[in-house]
Amino acid sequence: MTDKSTISTTRWQRRQLKRDNAQQPEVLREVPRERWPNQSGDQLRVLRSCDFLVQEFAAQAPAIVRLTVCRTSLAGDSWQDGIAWEDLQRLKRECGYGDRDAVEIFPSDADVVNVANMRHLWVMADPVACAWRKI
Repeated sequence: MTDKSTISTTRWQRRQLKRDNAQQPEVLREVPRERWPNQSGDQLRVLRSCDFLVQEFAAQAPAIVRLTVCRTSLAGDSWQDGIAWEDLQRLKRECGYGDRDAVEIFPSDADVVNVANMRHLWVMADPVACAWRKI
């Protein structure tokens, strides 16, 4: 298992992060490609609000994309933790996938990688058979 990495910041950087967060909207907005924090080849979109950063990546079937979600504020030397189910559901909707099922995977112990306070949702191409449905 990989432990969460720490983030080393100065007081000025922390204050600037708070100012940057305050200038962002409450709902997700797409970030122009030149301002993306990560330029990996499979990254499709980056969206930002005052509280959250969502990175959208290509995914293998049966998923269509993976949404990686983290908060935009720090708690000590890590990204703030504690992303509620309601927040994940809303963020999935704000990314345009409100009509699709998404899954969060809890891997076997041998496959755990925990490098940051991030959550990952795989948006599925088809409805998940084991999900609850309103009748």
